Amino acid sequence: RKRNRPSRQSQPQRASTTAKRRNDATICTLPISHGIGRGIFIGTPRHHPSSGYRVERSLRFFVLTRPFVKKPERRSRQNPNAPPPTSVLHSHSYKRKKRYRRGDMNFGTATLLVFSAAVSAAKGFAPGVGRSFVARSSSSSGLEGTASPTLEKESFQRSLLAAQLANSKTNGKKAGEDAPPVNIGWDSHKPVEKAPESLVRPGDGPDGNYPMRARFEKMIREAQISITSAIEDIDGGATFQEDSWIRANGGGGMSRVLKDGKVFEKAGVNLSVVYGSMPQEALQAATERGVDRAKGMAPGERVPFFACGLSCVMHPRNPHCPTMHFNYRYFETDGGVWWFGGGTDITPSYLNLDDMRHFHGTYKEVCDRHDPEFYPKFKAWADRYFVISHRNETRGLGGIFFDDLNDRDPEELFQFAKDAVNSVVPAYGPIVEAHKDDPFTEREKEWQQMRRGRYVEFNLVYDRGTVFGLKTGGRIESILMSLPETARWEYNNHPEPGSPEADIMDAFKHPREWV
Repeated sequence: RKRNRPSRQSQPQRASTTAKRRNDATICTLPISHGIGRGIFIGTPRHHPSSGYRVERSLRFFVLTRPFVKKPERRSRQNPNAPPPTSVLHSHSYKRKKRYRRGDMNFGTATLLVFSAAVSAAKGFAPGVGRSFVARSSSSSGLEGTASPTLEKESFQRSLLAAQLANSKTNGKKAGEDAPPVNIGWDSHKPVEKAPESLVRPGDGPDGNYPMRARFEKMIREAQISITSAIEDIDGGATFQEDSWIRANGGGGMSRVLKDGKVFEKAGVNLSVVYGSMPQEALQAATERGVDRAKGMAPGERVPFFACGLSCVMHPRNPHCPTMHFNYRYFETDGGVWWFGGGTDITPSYLNLDDMRHFHGTYKEVCDRHDPEFYPKFKAWADRYFVISHRNETRGLGGIFFDDLNDRDPEELFQFAKDAVNSVVPAYGPIVEAHKDDPFTEREKEWQQMRRGRYVEFNLVYDRGTVFGLKTGGRIESILMSLPETARWEYNNHPEPGSPEADIMDAFKHPREWV
């Protein structure tokens, strides 16, 4: 708030300031005149000797808003070399002031933006590390002691930003002219009536340089057909619609989507094969641990890569039927670095212990067939990954999740991924069959819609695949296929203590062991 500037003879006055308290620090903005012009002082109270205002210690910052500009000189005929009068310059130091012109306002504006960013980061606009964990419980089954999911996801998003900057200017180095683009492009997908027999380039076939690429694509194609066929049988009404597309530089995909069914409001199973290249920062962001996957590449050089995956989300109508999601993928660079990733997880609106024992028990059996350490490791990984940090709760009740898996022979991991994706229907189908005709109330339907709202929040804010696809120009309809058709947000909603909704909320806040 402006105040008249006190005279130099009077006692310095305390300026009335507009203050906003944030994290026990006060930020004051004071309009004052400085030696170079009029502007705003930002800080915490401390006496400013020239103006009589009080601006605080630390965070003192002057933002120039109106530089003093030299007005047309009115020299007398008697002394044409005399400087303009002091009153014209609003200052006693003409030589210092005449260097500043109205164009210097850009400096003040830019400085204000930089300062605002610094204050925002320092004063809590960024998510706090202390709030990144799900609340502790009296049991030992919470998320305490695990890596912070917020830190992992913020690191991932920062890496994506760095990748975009590197895409525009990779330290002065450019990829070869034949290198595929980093951003695939929203308009690079050409629809086709029917997808070719293989979306993998001919040289990458079973007898080519990269045999695992064709094998993985063949495996997930067969899984897509078997899973969609089983879901159509469960629904008993709607069928899947298939869209196919290809890209000029190789790869493509097939999306199968069911909507308005008797059992499923929406279900989708997407297959994609991607050839591209990305800055090393983006490649680091695409992995769980952010490890170096660009070995042998020169600094700043883009990394050609191949990615192939099958992803699925199913949203039933009945609130007693849980939502299910899975994703299984294979990633490989032209330098020969490879890894597997994926998992299957379940998101119920109401807790049924028998359902959770069946779902988790099925995947424990899958894991145990390949390595007894897989299930406890991948179950804990899922509990960490599917956290909605700003809600302090998990998206659902977990399952298995893994990434960067390349610690053994690739054939062993291929067989594990194949076993896991082919266990989706045995793990999920009987649960839907058991509850698809259960009666439900309008209030139970509203609760399901609110849990779908949480699902949307996680997918658009934290999900690695969704964020990465949006940043790199993937096919938008396939990326957003995971979102439900309807969702609900109620202001400050809290379940009634002792209710079924409160019971499952406790499971969302304190992950449990089901088998």
